[in-house]
Amino acid sequence: MTYVLPSITYPSSDGEPVAETFDHLYAILVTLEVLRQYLNGQLATVLANQFLYYAQGFPRLRVAPDVMVIFGVAPGGRDNYKVWEEGEIPAVIFEMTSAGTQQNDTGEKKHLYERLGVREYWLFDPRGEWVAGRLQGYRLQPVEVMGEVVEVYLPITDGRSAVLGLRLQVEDRLPAFFREDTGEKLLIPAELAEELHRTAALLEQERQAREQERQGREQAERRVAALAERLRELGVDPDTV
Repeated sequence: MTYVLPSITYPSSDGEPVAETFDHLYAILVTLEVLRQYLNGQLATVLANQFLYYAQGFPRLRVAPDVMVIFGVAPGGRDNYKVWEEGEIPAVIFEMTSAGTQQNDTGEKKHLYERLGVREYWLFDPRGEWVAGRLQGYRLQPVEVMGEVVEVYLPITDGRSAVLGLRLQVEDRLPAFFREDTGEKLLIPAELAEELHRTAALLEQERQAREQERQGREQAERRVAALAERLRELGVDPDTV
């Protein structure tokens, strides 16, 4: 007798809210878009609030990081992320934390990400409810435990994401990202729109200046032509003047 194993369903949603507050939601969406633009063209993807399944055959073993960056996989979105299908563990995870999620973010999630081998884990507290300075990162570092070298999370003290090549700091209720190679800030969508408007305004000013210059030149040319015609009417060759 042949037995057919039942198919296993890996849901893409649990019906829970995406974020606790608007501040948390906005921080998630901004971080997602900023990092997505930063990694554009690379073999990497950035996902937000989607299930990360880490054990094949066990759909209850899942977590939904607020934002996760995975290298070595095709760009683009997924309904969920299965480690055994993609072949890569997220390299960096961000959680937008609060007093209500503090215990889970610093307990179960932190230990899970550490065990999975997530290189960096960042906590951002948009309302400043419990994280000093609103931002705290952890990076896997080798330490010796009972004669054996293991990798554990140690606090990041300089605000640098070595994995992403970015420096992080807090601006109001959002994390801000700066390139380490150039110092350039990665603009959020609202800042990109402002920069676009400023650039468009400068281009319009330049266009108007060129137009005024052209009109002034044409007026001068018409005046010269009129004076030359007047000289001819008086019997004077303007070329000899």
